[in-house]
Amino acid sequence: MHEMSLAEGVRSIIEDAATANGFGRVRRVILEIGELATVEVEALRFCLDVVLQDTPAAGASIVVEPTAGAGWCPVCATAVPMHARYEACPHCGSYQLDVTAGDEMRVKALDVD
Repeated sequence: MHEMSLAEGVRSIIEDAATANGFGRVRRVILEIGELATVEVEALRFCLDVVLQDTPAAGASIVVEPTAGAGWCPVCATAVPMHARYEACPHCGSYQLDVTAGDEMRVKALDVD
């Protein structure tokens, strides 16, 4: 389950930010997760509950803001919305779409005390 390693990465970001900025407690963690990021959000929430214990973010609420997937079709030279990897271009039917957005995950913001 790669969600555990993602959760550990989020923990590292939070701990580094706490050290650099001197805050004591995180009330809310806001994550952006792309529609094509292959992240199981509920599994990630569970993992975050585990790895954030004994950190400044213990008990913090986790807010997930989804971002839309998008791709580029080199066959018809069109930018297209994507809701799943390996789907066909809605314009020409090609399966050669290149993902251009929505495959990332990032810590967008921390609400701190």
